[in-house]
Amino acid sequence: MAHNSKHKQLVFTVKDRCRVCYTCVRECPVKAIKIVNGQAEVISERCIGCGNCVRVCSQDAKVFLKLTNEVSDLLKSGKRVAACLAPSFPAEFTEIEDYQLLVGMVRALGFDLVTEVAFGADMVAVAYRDIYEKNAGEGVISSDCPAIVYYVEHFQPELVPRLAPLVSPMVAASRYLKKVHGDDLQIVFVGPCIAKKSESDDIHYALTFSELRELFAEAGISAEGIRPSEFDPPHAGKGAVFPISHGLLQNMDVESDLTKGDVIVAEGRRNFMDAINEFGKGSLKVRHLELLCCEGCIMGPGMSRNGNKYQRRALVSHFVDRKMKKLDADDWCEQMKAASEIDLSNEFRSMDRRMEKPSSKSIAEVLFQMGKNDPADYLDCGACGYDSCVEHAIAIVQGLAENEMCLPYAIEKLHQSIDKLNFSNIELNSAREALKQSEKLAHMGQLSAGIAHELNNPLGVITMYSNLILDEAKDQSLRDDLTLIAEQADRCRKIVGGLLNFARKNQVRLTETHLEKFATRSLQSVVVPQSVTVKMEVDLHDPYIFIDADQMMQVITNLEKNAIEAMPEGGQLTVLLKDKKDEVIITIKDTGTGISDENMEKVFTPFFTTKEVGKGTGLGLPLCYGIVKMHKGKITINSNCKPEKGPTGTSFIITLPRNPNE
Repeated sequence: MAHNSKHKQLVFTVKDRCRVCYTCVRECPVKAIKIVNGQAEVISERCIGCGNCVRVCSQDAKVFLKLTNEVSDLLKSGKRVAACLAPSFPAEFTEIEDYQLLVGMVRALGFDLVTEVAFGADMVAVAYRDIYEKNAGEGVISSDCPAIVYYVEHFQPELVPRLAPLVSPMVAASRYLKKVHGDDLQIVFVGPCIAKKSESDDIHYALTFSELRELFAEAGISAEGIRPSEFDPPHAGKGAVFPISHGLLQNMDVESDLTKGDVIVAEGRRNFMDAINEFGKGSLKVRHLELLCCEGCIMGPGMSRNGNKYQRRALVSHFVDRKMKKLDADDWCEQMKAASEIDLSNEFRSMDRRMEKPSSKSIAEVLFQMGKNDPADYLDCGACGYDSCVEHAIAIVQGLAENEMCLPYAIEKLHQSIDKLNFSNIELNSAREALKQSEKLAHMGQLSAGIAHELNNPLGVITMYSNLILDEAKDQSLRDDLTLIAEQADRCRKIVGGLLNFARKNQVRLTETHLEKFATRSLQSVVVPQSVTVKMEVDLHDPYIFIDADQMMQVITNLEKNAIEAMPEGGQLTVLLKDKKDEVIITIKDTGTGISDENMEKVFTPFFTTKEVGKGTGLGLPLCYGIVKMHKGKITINSNCKPEKGPTGTSFIITLPRNPNE
């Protein structure tokens, strides 16, 4: 068996670099990527080592297993070590014009032998040719690409018997070398493939070309000053064309005749899966299926990035052409004759790692959570990395994906968050204004208390002596003057009383009150002219509320009086009572002249009034504000003073908790 005795984790995530772009999810043919808290983690037991995620990650967040340190230690161990270079090396080291310089550089690292894996491709091509000619029944899937083998074993295990029972060129070459040089020879494969690192125990380590470049850099080795060197035997023939599309067929001397349709070549993550799926269903009936997970080995994940496919293909073809012109055919035939005795057979195992498909109900529930209530909502945009919304939902149920990966869903959540944030900002601004108002009232209250205290004594003296003199005065003119003094002093006393009421932080004595009866009594306490109609609307599920009835009566009657005074030409006064579970809303509404925009911010400011001089102190609304706040409620105003905008009038809305103590 050529299998590795222990499955290795080949690809890892560098979490600090992952930017949640889901490119790796999109490019992984078996969806071996799990999104956890927005980070893409590789599921080792599902990974087939294709390296697509490494190749496409622009942030270098996906890295593969590096073995440069292990190989360096091996080269220092004193053991005999051979390097086997994959035939795609001309497509990688484009800056080195003479391949013999590259061979010399590899020898300079300390390798005892530098050989071609392409000879192994010559060996397996003969075996494939034999299978092809003898196979008149069921088709055969090529087994030279380890990622393809892993895919069949793990995700199409029913097709394992259809895999060609042959080792890969790498394993074939290593077996030849051990036959010639002994089993103690340590073999290091160097190529473009990540999956090779976990393919077989026949080799000791597998490096990628990018790792070989790292070893060159660490050792300070370059083509300058290196003595050119030829590959050690065995020398390859047409096997060197193996890494490009149709390479195996060319080496087998089999042409894919389109009129026969008995050979299919597929490369790339989507194409190879489509070919295998159709082959497994029986709709694709062919004798041979040549499959490569990458777009040819020349585009493998172990190659340097940003290489051009067709340029690389041309470089390999050019190298093979020159190689074949100077190939010693007799020597090659002798080597192939010796290789014919080597066992190239291989066995494969069914290791089903497919996940059970969730129920339709659980899939529908996930789609509903993402706002996809109807097939028309299934955009199948692919932004999440999955081909369809249903596939994404299945992955979520299986624990591989998250709802937030869906771009439309994430955008909708973002809009909702923005709306909530805007609403919070509005509430915050409202709270900020209320705090400013409270601070303003507190300062005015302290000032008012001081003024009232200082004025009370002289006002008492003026009132007392003016009344004493009034009792003794006989002259009517004098009595009229004294009466005016007494009246104005009394008016000053009322103003001072208002100041004290405003400044005093009274205790709230809560009693259970029937709100509808309370509001009716308030309307009975005010004088309503004939030109004003009164209307009360009640929508209460529970009419009882805990309030300080005396203080709240001041608030309601004050607002009702103001509403009546705002309708000198007549109108309608409306009192609306509504409730919710834990609060009650009282609205005092008039159809009067309204409050101008410039006055809206001043209505609760002490001493501000729009009434004529002598008609009001401007302490009524601040007093109402303070009492409502002491009840842990809030008071807001809606007003319109411009007829062109609609009916004029003002509404004072008082919102009170049903029980401030709860």
